[in-house]
Amino acid sequence: MNQTIITVTLNPALDKTITLDQLEIGGLNRTKEIRIDPGGKGINAAKVLKTFHVDVLATGFIAGQTGKQLIGQLNQLAIPNHFVEVNGETRTNLKIVDEDANVTTEINEPGFSISNQEIELFKQQLSERITPHSVVVFGGSLPVNAPTSIYQELIDMANKKGAKTILDADGPALQEGIKAKPFAIKPNLYELEQLLGQTLDHQQKILSAGKEIIESGISLVMISMGEQGAIILNAKEAFHITPFSITPKSTVGAGDSMVATLAYSLLQNKSLEETGLLATTAGTITASKEGTQVCTLEEILQSINRSKSFNLNKMIKN
Repeated sequence: MNQTIITVTLNPALDKTITLDQLEIGGLNRTKEIRIDPGGKGINAAKVLKTFHVDVLATGFIAGQTGKQLIGQLNQLAIPNHFVEVNGETRTNLKIVDEDANVTTEINEPGFSISNQEIELFKQQLSERITPHSVVVFGGSLPVNAPTSIYQELIDMANKKGAKTILDADGPALQEGIKAKPFAIKPNLYELEQLLGQTLDHQQKILSAGKEIIESGISLVMISMGEQGAIILNAKEAFHITPFSITPKSTVGAGDSMVATLAYSLLQNKSLEETGLLATTAGTITASKEGTQVCTLEEILQSINRSKSFNLNKMIKN
């Protein structure tokens, strides 16, 4: 049976990216370029994984004409998908790129609402697709009316089927989701600070926070820190991976590229250090691209030697 990476996007979106020479707040703006892409954390991860030539399936909920358009785009990208259709309309997320200031402003809609019956249907269909060889990625915001415990319930189900699970969420969805002990989580520094209710303003504090999460029963923690790279750790090892210098063009999808590469690394049984190097390089390359374009495996392998790894094992044993 093929090993499969399944990405779960409960609240997907069409990402509409508008590029301007310069954003005039309160004034008339004329677009330089417009592109529309299927979006949401899990879908972005699936787009990356498709370029890795691995068996990937995108799942979640979908609604309305926007949802049909999103599915059509996934089909054009040859990304296998299976979404539960619900009432309402899939959201459109607007990203405004100010080229002069090199700043992207994001405006995200809330999306559709889902019922308990629809949640149960999705659980049943997802359960049928998970095998002990699966890696399942859960990512992004929740639909309106979804219980904050939904990731916890889904991860618990996937864990019981023997799959490896990854959670990339924030706020209450992350707080509740980690109670199910996913195999790995990938918070950014701000999300980790919000989760633990403390400021993590130097490396030892970040490591201690990651260690606390590991001791709670999660096997791997990767903390993304933007241009400072990432810290990745498990119960035995820790590394700080620093990226090479780029001119960032869009941070949209950089974190999702890291999650996709983490999933790929788990499937390939990569070491912790190599996983950190691959994921950090992936995020860096995606951040160097315009709009919602993502990295490819070939690009990662060409640039991985430009990322640097620092062993922090002594620090986690203190």
